[in-house]
Amino acid sequence: MIPAQKGAPGCSTAVLPRPRKPGDRTEWIAAGFIAFATLWAAFHAAQAAIEVIFSRWYIGVPTGMGVAGAIAAWWWWKAAAARRRSARLRDLLLTPADLDAMGYTAFEWAVHDLMLRDGIDARHVGRRGDKAADVIGHDRRGYRIVVQCKHTTTGKKVGASVIYTVNGTAGPTHNADVAVVVTNGSFTRGAREQAADYRIHLFGRDELHRWAAGGTSVQELLKLTTPLRPWRRLRHTSMRLIRSSATARSKTPGGDRRR
Repeated sequence: MIPAQKGAPGCSTAVLPRPRKPGDRTEWIAAGFIAFATLWAAFHAAQAAIEVIFSRWYIGVPTGMGVAGAIAAWWWWKAAAARRRSARLRDLLLTPADLDAMGYTAFEWAVHDLMLRDGIDARHVGRRGDKAADVIGHDRRGYRIVVQCKHTTTGKKVGASVIYTVNGTAGPTHNADVAVVVTNGSFTRGAREQAADYRIHLFGRDELHRWAAGGTSVQELLKLTTPLRPWRRLRHTSMRLIRSSATARSKTPGGDRRR
């Protein structure tokens, strides 16, 4: 019996069952057969349509022109959207108050847009399990920049644990040439010491203000003035790993004792 829903007296509406995943082997076989039959019918229908189009010029020519026009319009719209976005980003200026009013996700996207403004091909990757990377960018000089964003609404300081995490993932996981931690707050003394040991760049409130206000580009803050050559990338990475390992051993009790 079909259940009745509220409405006009004497009227009933059928409730369609929701599709579900096949439960056993028989249902999987049936689903596979239906999928095969559907694809087979779609293939032959497309083949018949193509034969009709190309066998009659008065159908094929307008169809081809329509497809070409649609592709051209799509590319034009995409290029126009990119130009509008570039023009908007060129004028992007953010004050400390603007940054403080954001949520953590909006803050990540603001950092992403600031990198785009400065000519860096950036993409937002922040999500659960992002392994200490919220934005990854590629500078035209060859540098791969990995950024971890830390937004605060209480003026909380970023501690050394964040630096440890970034150091452990920026190079091995994200293949970073440059690692950066950005916050609208500040950093503890321990965080700054560890960042200096691991060669991780820190953008606190002052650096972020200089960057977001448009007076200084991220390349200037990071001192990315020369192209990154392959041999420099290998040297940069190896020296960072050697220095990080030496620092870790020196901070481990008994780490430098011979056994």
